[in-house]
Amino acid sequence: MTTTHAPARPIGKAAVGALGALAVATGALESVVTPTLPLLQRELDMSPAEGALLSIVLLVTGALVTPIAGTLGDRYGGKRVVVRLMAVVCAGGLVSALAPNLPVLLLGQVLQGAMVGALPLSFILVRAHLPAGESKVAIGVVSGLFVGGAMAGTLAAGPVAEGLSRHWMFALPTFAVTGATVLVHRLMPHDPPRSPVGAGIDWAGLVLLSGTLVTLMLVLGLGADLVAHPVVLLGLVVLLAAFGTGWVAVERRAASPMVDLRMLARPAVGKSCVLTFLICVGTSAATYLVPQLFAVPSDTYGFGASATAIGFFLLPGALAASVAGPISGIGVRRLGSRAVVTAGVLLMAVGLLGLAAAHTEIWHLVLGKALVALANGLCVTAMVTRTATSVDLGDTGIATGLVLVTRVIGFAVGVQVTGAILTAGTPSGSKIPAESAFVAGFVLAAAVTALSLLVVRTMSKGVKE
Repeated sequence: MTTTHAPARPIGKAAVGALGALAVATGALESVVTPTLPLLQRELDMSPAEGALLSIVLLVTGALVTPIAGTLGDRYGGKRVVVRLMAVVCAGGLVSALAPNLPVLLLGQVLQGAMVGALPLSFILVRAHLPAGESKVAIGVVSGLFVGGAMAGTLAAGPVAEGLSRHWMFALPTFAVTGATVLVHRLMPHDPPRSPVGAGIDWAGLVLLSGTLVTLMLVLGLGADLVAHPVVLLGLVVLLAAFGTGWVAVERRAASPMVDLRMLARPAVGKSCVLTFLICVGTSAATYLVPQLFAVPSDTYGFGASATAIGFFLLPGALAASVAGPISGIGVRRLGSRAVVTAGVLLMAVGLLGLAAAHTEIWHLVLGKALVALANGLCVTAMVTRTATSVDLGDTGIATGLVLVTRVIGFAVGVQVTGAILTAGTPSGSKIPAESAFVAGFVLAAAVTALSLLVVRTMSKGVKE
């Protein structure tokens, strides 16, 4: 049975400001690994494949947590779930800050992944406490502050890690997240539940999807090392198939599935997921390879850039990503989703091929990374808009959740594959991959991106199909 609840109490600017502060802090904490990954690899003696795993484990956890967080938010109220999620994130940040080795750091990143569910819950709170017009403005402000926090984290992580230590680059934003969470707890009123308390959570689907993603990461990350142990590699592949098959079977039968796979039968949703996967594979190559290439010693073919310099060089890409969303929204409204995605795919393919052909100057990498970031923002925003407007209002969360999971899987696969390429391309006795390994990674990503044009051709011109 459902229970009737009183309308949520309106909130003021201070409560919205608390959510904004939380968005800034979580954005900063989420972004510190990317510019400092070469530094972390040196200090913790990581291989390129292990570095690739570190760079995506937070997002994988986020993809698993987000749908569960949304369900719990509907059941118990968004504020209660946000505060508890942030407690987990703060614990993860402290574990990452104190980590003496890679396994402990990975554990910290797994716990930090809970932050991915906080932004959608913030939107739920804003919509629950503000009129429609004001809520749209507040959602835009919170989203913008999250991007701003990510930029701040990208710029500050290097100087903090080099000036203090890698431990402080996790600790400082964690302290900020803790303070912002206290503000949200004090200033944000409770919102009423919006779904029956008896509604179920698809725990079996969560466990099986977790097993699928973890096993997939192991196969991709360790595949090159396990060629000499074919029985172990075959066992992992069989386990991956078992987890994946079991997850599909459970999701098809669950009354309230974590990810409703029946949505994939709808052309608009299925095509959006395929495109999102292919596009994110291409994006992930630039996201992972460019910082690695910046850090290659200058007496070889690289630039010997410090973590501080890498953060500065990545800033144009972050700025390009921040403006891509609004540009894509305008383009979809005026030209249709197919035109925007086509332009984004072509731009990304050009950027990746450009990185493969020309990477001898810093501006080559800065420009190429910015083009890929802009293209990714154009495509993903268009895909989310297209998906959201092609289903019934009540199915919006389920359909966009599918796109979210696909996005994370595509990014994770791309990073792990490019990490494996660098590992395979590293000469015996050396810690520096051959330049040809970078070229191969960029070319492969461009080829996968170009394949998405075959799917784009089947899309309708408008947003809806």
